[in-house]
Amino acid sequence: MTVIAARFYRNGEVVRDIAIDAPVACGDDPSAFVWIGIADPTAEELHQLQRAYGLHPLAVEDALKANQLPKVDIYGDQLFVVARTAHRESDAIVYGETAFFVGRNHIISIRHGSTRAHSVLRAQLEAVPSRLVHGVDYVLHAILDFIVDDYLPMVEDIEETVLAMERRAIDSFLTRRDINQLFELKRELTRFQRVLVPMGEVAGKFVRNEVPCIDAETRPYFNDVLDHIRRVQMIVDDLREALSSVFEFSNLLEQQRTGTVSRQLAAWAAILAVPTAIAGIYGMNFQNMPELKTEYGYFVVLGAIAVICTALYVWFRRTKWL
Repeated sequence: MTVIAARFYRNGEVVRDIAIDAPVACGDDPSAFVWIGIADPTAEELHQLQRAYGLHPLAVEDALKANQLPKVDIYGDQLFVVARTAHRESDAIVYGETAFFVGRNHIISIRHGSTRAHSVLRAQLEAVPSRLVHGVDYVLHAILDFIVDDYLPMVEDIEETVLAMERRAIDSFLTRRDINQLFELKRELTRFQRVLVPMGEVAGKFVRNEVPCIDAETRPYFNDVLDHIRRVQMIVDDLREALSSVFEFSNLLEQQRTGTVSRQLAAWAAILAVPTAIAGIYGMNFQNMPELKTEYGYFVVLGAIAVICTALYVWFRRTKWL
């Protein structure tokens, strides 16, 4: 286990660092709370936290598994919240999980697989005591907002990739690699949509429902998180449609180009068929054939071939087959 930080706060100020297995008496002061941040804990270490802060065993079990979709569970006067982090590596979206145990005077964040620690966020909040004085619900909002803020740059990066694929589809044929990338992006966005929907439900519960540890004054902050999620959802929906459109548009362009090439080949085949047919007739070498002894027959046949081929070429050009 890596303990990122474990501190006791009062009135928005850091009072002291604490041990994770020793609960702190906060009294009735709503501004006094404990914020513990941990990465990849073991079962024994989570059980230490369970004993110290009275965490529900089902929530501890879920936090240890680290394979949950975003959700909010209520256990008496405590909350168990699961959020999913996401970042892009190459064309794949890599997910992590952050679980929260939230009580009136404590918030414990458990990170699994997330490469972005909350140290920067904690430093920013500690620099402005007027924020931390609101208590654990504001800290929960700040971390959720911190996680959701990573979504938008990621989908904007994917959007640039999709726009580049659209330009390639217009300028030339999509390669097999491009088509594989197209379908891979669509699969990744479909998976990401399965995370976005429950993340929106999590933020929506804090906005619309009365839940423990969340004061009414903090609900507008969670509404801001919900707006960010909805914005990302709209972009993802648009990107999925755009990827389908790129594939369909590429197919149409490919069919059009194939049809153009086929028409050109057919036109040249028709033109070349004229001298082939005439030469074939006169190449049969029968003894009794008309015009064989015509003095200018050779030049007449060549002229006829030239005239017919030229006429066909002009006609095909006018019909835009050449």
